[in-house]
Amino acid sequence: MSTATAAHPATGPAPGPAAVANQGATAEAIQHHYDVSDDFYALWLDTSLTYTCALYQDLADPDETLEHAQRRKLHHLIEESRADSARRVLDIGCGWGSLLRRLAEVHEVPRAVGLTLSATQAALVREQAPPGVEVRLEAWQEHRPEDGGYDAIISIGAFEHFAAPGLSRTKRVAAYREFFERCAGWLPRGGRLALQTNVKGNNVVMDRTAVRDQLFIMEMIFPESEIPALSEVIHGSERQFDVVSLRNDAPHYSRTLREWHRRLVTRRTEAVALVGEETTAHYERYLSSAADHFDRRHLGLARITFEKVR
Repeated sequence: MSTATAAHPATGPAPGPAAVANQGATAEAIQHHYDVSDDFYALWLDTSLTYTCALYQDLADPDETLEHAQRRKLHHLIEESRADSARRVLDIGCGWGSLLRRLAEVHEVPRAVGLTLSATQAALVREQAPPGVEVRLEAWQEHRPEDGGYDAIISIGAFEHFAAPGLSRTKRVAAYREFFERCAGWLPRGGRLALQTNVKGNNVVMDRTAVRDQLFIMEMIFPESEIPALSEVIHGSERQFDVVSLRNDAPHYSRTLREWHRRLVTRRTEAVALVGEETTAHYERYLSSAADHFDRRHLGLARITFEKVR
């Protein structure tokens, strides 16, 4: 696995053009985070490099591994979207390709297309891609299916980048509506979209530490990104999709984050050698404080299945 350092390492807010209204985070902002170093992420993620909330069978079972929980999450979203029986599947925000590989290798989906704005993620997916997997370095706004559309769409942990910070609720919903309209245009009637995203929690009473940590994550870790309210997600999907299922798995993300933090601390010396002391310390703070936010329900983790209505 190659090591790649971002043009703007995660030691300060990403410079460059501000996110365009209704387009969310720029490529520079995405690369600020995801292009830090493949080898750095490999130190503390599971072996498939799945960088999103896992799905545990039993949160009370301390012996369940992160690897098993990540596979269960992928299985859940594949099953919910009916991608396991699909011929063409789109993964919006494909990361390092764990879902694409599972679609091709386990479910034998003939064509699985992934979108990412991270150059290092795209390179790794191409390096490991089994037959039928394609990755494109492009935003969903730019995507044009070559064969007319998809049987199923899955998006995991990308929705938070779809609206720029500071937009009014009306403009955020408009940005989300554009996303759902695009997805609906790529699906047949009855086709499904499985979406996993962080959402704002309903515990809005924060102490000063929680506020400082949240601002730190927004400025230093995920610039140009905005966590939606659940109501905004649903509002944006109206007239295009019905909601088939919805679950809030905040405790699952807290456990996932704490396991990532434990693994990073365990391999801290290697992390510092790869990305430096400051970036390592920033990620330790981010992972630990984010877990607290999910514990206290300042944040939620929504897994939503949508079905195209017309």
